[in-house]
Amino acid sequence: MSYNANFAGIVLRRLKRRYGNQMRTSLDHTNPWQLLVATILSAQTQDARVNVVTPGLFRRFNGVDKFARSRPADLYPYIKSIGLYKGKARSIVGAARAIVEEHGGLVPKSIAELDRLPGVGRKTANVVLSNGFGINDGIAIDTHCTVVANRLGLTRSRHPEVIERDLMRVFDHNEWSNVSLLFIALGRDVCTKRAKHCEGCVLNDVCPSSTVRRDRARTR
Repeated sequence: MSYNANFAGIVLRRLKRRYGNQMRTSLDHTNPWQLLVATILSAQTQDARVNVVTPGLFRRFNGVDKFARSRPADLYPYIKSIGLYKGKARSIVGAARAIVEEHGGLVPKSIAELDRLPGVGRKTANVVLSNGFGINDGIAIDTHCTVVANRLGLTRSRHPEVIERDLMRVFDHNEWSNVSLLFIALGRDVCTKRAKHCEGCVLNDVCPSSTVRRDRARTR
């Protein structure tokens, strides 16, 4: 099978049937600013761990203005169980100050503007745009997406920006946010970085990396 839009459609349909209830970020938030903070904290940290610390953090610092008026050290007691917490605290406070000073206290709605905020790269920007504003401007690429996309043969790169471009070429624009979330769900479930559990994968008859014997590929 050639890895074109038809193949991408099969992948998407099956993953939706299996993981459709996971097509939203697992980071708890009530507004785009909280999502931005949670996403910064989630770097090299499980979302579940982030969800443990953010309620207390958001109660203490209620809104972007409060974060902007704080020092990074003020955040430490609330996030010290998170890896790299000191650097993340600096990024959060720096982002808050930039948003207040340059964007009127509102989280910007473009990749370019988000990417200029301290601690915010393209992946974080895509997460905030898609999950916070419903804007599909790209595909957020994390470790799970990198592993899954390569095993499916949809890319040969390990560089996030190259992987993103490769996926954007074969998946419909309206599905870009779903692609990231569904690949993450598959990566957490059976297609982990450490091991493939192909016997439990809904793509095991079409995936070129599958260890399951395939006599005939299904088409839907």
